[in-house]
Amino acid sequence: MAKAKRLIREDMNLVDMVIEMLDARIPISSSNPDFQALYQNKIRVVVLNKTDYADPAKTGLWKEYYRKLGIPVLAINALNNKDIQNVKKVLFSLADEKQKQIKERKGINKTIRAMVVGIPNVGKSTLINSISYASKAKTGDRPGVTRVKQWVKVTPFFELLDTPGLLWPKLGEQEIGLHLAYTGSIKEEIIQPEEVVFCFLEELAEEYPILLKERFQLENLDKKGHALLEDIAVKRGWLQPGGIPDMHRAAKQILNEYQSGAIGRTTLELPPSC
Repeated sequence: MAKAKRLIREDMNLVDMVIEMLDARIPISSSNPDFQALYQNKIRVVVLNKTDYADPAKTGLWKEYYRKLGIPVLAINALNNKDIQNVKKVLFSLADEKQKQIKERKGINKTIRAMVVGIPNVGKSTLINSISYASKAKTGDRPGVTRVKQWVKVTPFFELLDTPGLLWPKLGEQEIGLHLAYTGSIKEEIIQPEEVVFCFLEELAEEYPILLKERFQLENLDKKGHALLEDIAVKRGWLQPGGIPDMHRAAKQILNEYQSGAIGRTTLELPPSC
C-alpha cells in the first residue's frame, strides 16, 4: 500500500483529471482523505458505483452533497450500459473543455489523461473496460486484482489510468474497518467473519430491520449479533454434526449475500451535513 500511494502521488503529475470511485453504500469509508490535497488543480469527478445495491434515497443525498461542493458526481452501476454512456458523455465533455483551454494557452492538441482511483473491489477496472470497450484492465471479484498501473486509450485524445486499489489509511477506526469488510474491500483471509457479521447484523437491525427480517425470516431483532447469527444458521440449516449452528459458514454466507445485493439495497453512511 505504501508503494502504491507513492506511485499515485508521482502519477498525479501526469494527469489532468481524477475519477474517484466510491462504493455508494459506504461513500465515507471508501474515500481516501490522504489524496484530497492532491486533487487540487485537477478536474475531479466522483463516481458512486454499485448504486443498484445502495439505498436510492440516500444516494440522492450524496449526489446533492457533492453538487453543493461543486464536484461533478455520477451515480452508476458500472455494468449498466446506459450508465456507462452517461459517464462517457460527462468525462468527454470535461476533457473537451480542458483540451480547448490548453490549446488556447499553448496552441497544442494535448491528450487529456485521467486517473481512476479507489479502494480495492470498488469497480475501477470494470469502469475502464466498460468505457473503452476493452479488457485491457484486468477485473475480478477479489480485492487487490490490479497490481500495477495500466494506461488505456479511449479516444485519440483521451486516456485512462488504472491504479492499484488503496485502502483507507486508518483501518484502526472500527466503523470504517467494518464497513470495508462488509462490502468485500478487505481480503477475506485477514478478517474474522463471525465478529464482522455480529456487528453487521446489529447495524442492519437498526438501519434496515425490514430487509433483515424478510431475508432471513426473523420474527424479532431484539437479540445481539451472536444470537441473531445463531438463529439464521438454524433457520438456513447451516449446522454442524449434532445440530450445532455452523457460525463460520453462516457468517461467510451472509457476507456473500450482502456483497451480491441479495439482502437488499442499503446505504450505511450519510453525508456530513445529514
